[in-house]
Amino acid sequence: MSQKAASSTVPITVTEIEEIAKTRLPKNVYDYYACGADEQKALARNSYMFDRLLITPRVMIDVSHVDTSTTVFGKRYPFPVAFAPSAMQRLCHPRGELEAAEAAASTGLSMTLSSQSTTSLEDVADACNISNRDGPDFWFQLYLTQDPKYSRKLIKRAETAGYTALVLTVDTPILGNRINERKTPLVLPEGMQLGNYAPPKQGIKGPATERVYLNAHTVDEANEIIKKAGPTMHSSSLTWQHTIPWLRKVTSMKIILKGIMTAEDAKLAVEHGADAIVVSNHGGRQLDLVPATIEVLPAIADAVAGRIPVIFDGGIRRGSDVFKAIALGADLVLIGRPVLWGLSYDGKKGVEAVTNILERELSRTMTLAGVRNIKEITKDSLGLAKRDGFGIAKL
Repeated sequence: MSQKAASSTVPITVTEIEEIAKTRLPKNVYDYYACGADEQKALARNSYMFDRLLITPRVMIDVSHVDTSTTVFGKRYPFPVAFAPSAMQRLCHPRGELEAAEAAASTGLSMTLSSQSTTSLEDVADACNISNRDGPDFWFQLYLTQDPKYSRKLIKRAETAGYTALVLTVDTPILGNRINERKTPLVLPEGMQLGNYAPPKQGIKGPATERVYLNAHTVDEANEIIKKAGPTMHSSSLTWQHTIPWLRKVTSMKIILKGIMTAEDAKLAVEHGADAIVVSNHGGRQLDLVPATIEVLPAIADAVAGRIPVIFDGGIRRGSDVFKAIALGADLVLIGRPVLWGLSYDGKKGVEAVTNILERELSRTMTLAGVRNIKEITKDSLGLAKRDGFGIAKL
């Protein structure tokens, strides 16, 4: 095969990497990662609304040197992207979270490890020596469970291992109605288990129990499942008055709230002492018919007014998407599914390919838009395509 022919098989966009991943993953695994809730309108809207945002380039500006770097929590990022928490990554690659973490470390980015990882938080921390690295810190995501003692143990383990922030998911009192996942149920293969939970023989059922809960036909059946599940079912009792104060007593890690979708909740997060928020609709996997995250970002950023970092999650597939999120007020952007597609494509190298693609696309977008650094990316860089399909409106 000629060099020219061989090079044509190398993916050059994140979408192409996803297409390869789809051919390699079992259908139930791909459906688990790719699906949204109910009719998947929120999932689609996350992408659609990016396309309605148009970049308004400025010319005759010296863009011979473009700086994509940024700083969050005092740590320098080569470009404003970090890895979102994504569960059970060994379904995508035999080394799963270890490969993703090593890719984050090699590219100078931050990774948030899911509490529902298939590799223990300690093994990931040891693999990347997270307590003694120069780049951005690693963070740990948590669903508070119905048993505070159980949650406390996980938090203490994460802090001891060297994670510096606790990313508390606040939009999941129960799982969303993920129809595709229900039609092709996901079961962990023989020999694979959740790395941060006790094995099933010790009585911990893990998050798979909640998927069984979705299929309950009656209220009594659902209640019986909850009763058997023990402490690992998601807590539906989080409150502004009690949850953050309790976490402050338990840990000295930074507290980041993931799942903020309104300016009102953003203000409450600041008032109750959150160190940062993540604007997220859980990738369209929880409540359908909600706005796209990019739609609510400007109002949330205005409400926060620079008091804490605003992190954005949802629908990022191109460097131009990163540009748009920064323009509307994000300090940092998370990628979730693209990391999974990269793992499926080529492990650590596949994830590095995803980040390299996004960084190059962001740099090119900034250059062509007449923007020299991240601080120069503002609302003035964008317009909104009018609904009749012709012309743009200022934001």
